[in-house]
Amino acid sequence: MQDAARNPASDVAQDASAEAEEGGAGEGEAGEGSARVSAPPSERSGRLVDTLARFEPALYALWSGACVLYAAVAFYGAMHRQTGGVWSAPLDDVFIHFDYARAAARGYPFQWTEGNGFSSGNTSIAYPFVLALGYLIGFRGLLLMEWAALVACMSVLGFLLVGGRILDRVGFWAKYLLPGVVLAVGALDWSLFSGMENAFHLATWALATGATLNLVEAAERLESPRVLRALGWRAGVAGALLYATRPESVVCIATLGMFAALAVMRARGGLRAGGRAAGATLLRVGIPGALAVVAQSIANRAFTGEWSANGAIAKLALNNPYMTATEKWDTYLFLLKYVIVRNTEHHFADAQPWGWIIPMLALVPLASRATRRFALLLWAQIVGWLLLVALNGQVRWQNERYTMPAVAWLLVLAAAGIALLVSRSWGAAREASARREGKAARIFWGVRVALGVALCAALWVHQLPRMRDQIWFFARASRNIRDQHLVAGSILKEMNVRRILVGDAGALIYAADRPGLDLIGLGGYHDLPFARAGVHGLGASLELVERIPPADRPDVMAIYPTWWGNLPAIFGKRLLGVPVVGNVICGGAEKVIYRADWSPLEQVALPFDLRRGEQIVDELDVADLLSERAHGYQHPHPQAGFVVFSVLPEPVVPGEDRFDAGRVIPGGLSESVRLRAPKGKGRLLARTVSAHPVTVEVRADAQVLGTLQFPGRSGWSEASLDLPPGLPETMALTLTPNGGEWADHHLWVLEGGDGEAPARERVRDERDGEPRRGSVEAPPGR
Repeated sequence: MQDAARNPASDVAQDASAEAEEGGAGEGEAGEGSARVSAPPSERSGRLVDTLARFEPALYALWSGACVLYAAVAFYGAMHRQTGGVWSAPLDDVFIHFDYARAAARGYPFQWTEGNGFSSGNTSIAYPFVLALGYLIGFRGLLLMEWAALVACMSVLGFLLVGGRILDRVGFWAKYLLPGVVLAVGALDWSLFSGMENAFHLATWALATGATLNLVEAAERLESPRVLRALGWRAGVAGALLYATRPESVVCIATLGMFAALAVMRARGGLRAGGRAAGATLLRVGIPGALAVVAQSIANRAFTGEWSANGAIAKLALNNPYMTATEKWDTYLFLLKYVIVRNTEHHFADAQPWGWIIPMLALVPLASRATRRFALLLWAQIVGWLLLVALNGQVRWQNERYTMPAVAWLLVLAAAGIALLVSRSWGAAREASARREGKAARIFWGVRVALGVALCAALWVHQLPRMRDQIWFFARASRNIRDQHLVAGSILKEMNVRRILVGDAGALIYAADRPGLDLIGLGGYHDLPFARAGVHGLGASLELVERIPPADRPDVMAIYPTWWGNLPAIFGKRLLGVPVVGNVICGGAEKVIYRADWSPLEQVALPFDLRRGEQIVDELDVADLLSERAHGYQHPHPQAGFVVFSVLPEPVVPGEDRFDAGRVIPGGLSESVRLRAPKGKGRLLARTVSAHPVTVEVRADAQVLGTLQFPGRSGWSEASLDLPPGLPETMALTLTPNGGEWADHHLWVLEGGDGEAPARERVRDERDGEPRRGSVEAPPGR
């Protein structure tokens, strides 16, 4: 973020000059390197210019800092008035960053909670380490939010300093409009001061953009190739940091690389002479970011089994296994329209069409040669960013914070548009060509000033109610998080619980300072694919909980009961509820703490109809994603194969319940699986829950092996068919229900046996001694 302001000497004399900024060829626009004065200034004016040139950058920095401080005090002051002076945050997700930061500071980098193993659930890789620095130097507990506030203020200041370099193209005075314009939109301020990574992301963007501008200016000065190489790699490293802060920033890296490459090519004399240098520049700017993308993907695959990050798996409609391509496309178009309309018709103004003033002003810099290249650069990032974040199904929530980087860039352009409208020299060349510079230029300038002032006044009048709403919303949401999440976490800390099952909770885990298990899957637990399971359905997530060693399963649940169906009724005993009054941000009016009871998961995964002497050759636990993956299982999709689960009485061992999840297969559609075949006599056995009779045809390639006949009953039901000899070592089976749907819960391939069912006592004895199927090794203790 160096070189925030250019030398303003020529700009100071601009208003005193009769020479227009755009008085060159074509439209009368001068090149950027041409002088803005037609006559040398007087000795007195020269001294004034030199003095301003020396102190002006510091003056702009002070002005920007004062504006940032004013806005921060407005939001944080309102928060403290509602929280009684306690630091909090308006989003629970802020504390997810805090969880990662605390774990990193304690020596567990990239972990949501210590001992859970590597997690890809934090979309921002870099930001938690910035917070961890504050934790290490003493900003602990809720004071970490104070550190986040300091980081936010410094980050916004850095963004304004680099943004000022773009407005310098209009005149040295123009950048003084920037802080007021950027900080005048309440929704943007809300995100910047929320404690999320938004502000730090703008700082890393400023770092990458500033480095790119340095490279462009060096190319225009015809610096040596060695200098351009060094500056190119610096811009590339800054771009890698930008990506590590928000992955959507690949759009920014690509546009900055193209911007720099075009500048190098133009400075070298065009495509023929400068094409090779331009290509090298593009690679230098882009390679570090590309390596960051590859490194993250490899780490995700190595530690979680997934190439994608947990956030992408859980939030992008592209990963929904039940939606059709048409539904995904329609969802994308809906969200794309939403991210535009929500800002222009809600966040920018309290009534239509006044919010469209900001995009209109942002178009003005395209009309000036001095700012056109930079306007195209920012517009490309705005459009690309919105196109990308519209893939995120969560873009509608959290006060539209995902769209706020594009809003910030749009406001930079809007500030440049205002500056151009009120600039005395812009457009005067057209009057000069008619030799009416004096009167006509003054009239034209007066009209533009009046228009600019009118637009700014209208925008502010209609933004002011939104600003008041956002300040109040920020404060009330922070109070809500304190009253519910932080209080619940403090209670759990006093209870000294072992592990807490939550639904994407950050503040509760942070306050409790206890290990957690995130049922949505963002937090992660070793290599169990909870994020992918969460997309498939709750039953798939419970199948993974079944794989966790009993001693490491959560002993309490702290969840919103309305989110999770009958989960708390089956697996929990209510202890207490933590309400929130005047809720505007929490997921429910009451966060309920339950004592967890996982006893239905403790039953050994053996079929009820296991005969004397039979051995299990292979087993598919349907809806267990790891078991499905190991057996090449495919369910019909989209709009089929939905996950269900049941907890029903054990047919063999009275007094015990059995959990099992499965998939609903509609009649006439097929599921497929690869299972090992028995070497001799054997059978295929399946389990379902069906109140009506079900017939399922089983094929091995084109060969019909037989049918599974389920009579229909209220509880667990199992059926089997004898397998013929001579089957290949691995059978590719296709199961198709006829006459109605069935819920496939479990498949076994069995061999041997004398055909007699064992006594119940024998089954109990065998099950007590039977090892559990593969589970994750328990993590080391703290």
